[in-house]
Amino acid sequence: MEVRKGYDTTILLLAVVLTCFGVVMVYSASSIMAAKRFGDGFYFLKRQGIFAVAGFLVMAAAMHVDYHLLRRLSIPFFLFCTVLLVAVLLPGVGSNVGGASRWIRFGGISLQPSELGKLGLIMYMAHSITKKQEKIRSLKFGFLPYMIILSLLLCLLLLQPDLGSALTMGCVAMVMLLMAGTRMTYLFSVVLLALPFLYFGIMNVDYRRRRIMAFLNPWEDPTDTGFQIIQSWIAFGTGGMFGNGLGEGKQKLFYLPEAHTDFIFSVVGEELGFAGVLVVCAMFLLLILRGIRTSLGAPDDFGRYLAFGVTLLLGLEAFVNFAVVLGMLPTKGMALPFLSYGGTSLITTLLATGILLNISSHVPGEVR
Repeated sequence: MEVRKGYDTTILLLAVVLTCFGVVMVYSASSIMAAKRFGDGFYFLKRQGIFAVAGFLVMAAAMHVDYHLLRRLSIPFFLFCTVLLVAVLLPGVGSNVGGASRWIRFGGISLQPSELGKLGLIMYMAHSITKKQEKIRSLKFGFLPYMIILSLLLCLLLLQPDLGSALTMGCVAMVMLLMAGTRMTYLFSVVLLALPFLYFGIMNVDYRRRRIMAFLNPWEDPTDTGFQIIQSWIAFGTGGMFGNGLGEGKQKLFYLPEAHTDFIFSVVGEELGFAGVLVVCAMFLLLILRGIRTSLGAPDDFGRYLAFGVTLLLGLEAFVNFAVVLGMLPTKGMALPFLSYGGTSLITTLLATGILLNISSHVPGEVR
């Protein structure tokens, strides 16, 4: 077992700062709506604060449990996540909201299995790729088994339906396989085969097709399908260079839907301006760079693939959220790591960060 050299303090500091900033922004984005809906302007603040404390405890635990021990847990944890993805589809177990069954509710707690599933897939693939590194370029033994497992997971997600999480899982898995040395022809062939199914899955589902049309021309239907992105643009536009001041945004006042969840970055743009947006983007960029450095410096293949997968997931989710709220991608519900309201998302993000920090403590000092 490797001797620890100390955690990457930059990753740790960024995780703490982004999470605390997220709690503040959740309160700013939700207080008026919470007061009207629940009679308590601190409703979402209190819950997100509890999620943050729980997340920090989970992160601390992950930092102190040697990541080598996670190899033993990778398959059981992956199977547990798969069971949850099946359970959420069962009547009486999964909670249906707006036609989608993505949550399991018990008491006052909601669990979103897809968030855990992303981390479960990364842990499983890091373990499996390490185990069969010499066979990774084989079609029969090194590629098709992953495609079968991935297809099963994607089908479960599409049944919810949750196309965003399905695409995220697919991208993470394919890039991890690419890093492991899988033949480009295999990956390229799968992408080509998937494109017709993706087109069918979007254009033959009314609300998805309307989102694509709204993305291409939101002004064609500004009061319905184009409403959310237009309000997001207004938020960024009125924020200017330095913003209107923390808590002084107007779009969150029942104009911008999901202001405290998927579109919290729009509130950042309005209240803290272009300068605030740049600072948040810079923090995520620095986090990704430090994660890549941790991956490259990991003392073994499992740590290398695990750190890369976690970093890739955080970077991909942040990029997609930024692109959606700026109108660069069609509107799709995806939380911004560390910042968006949501217990499962925040706790899973901090768990993944704790694992990344644990790996960083095994990186030789000269690589830091």
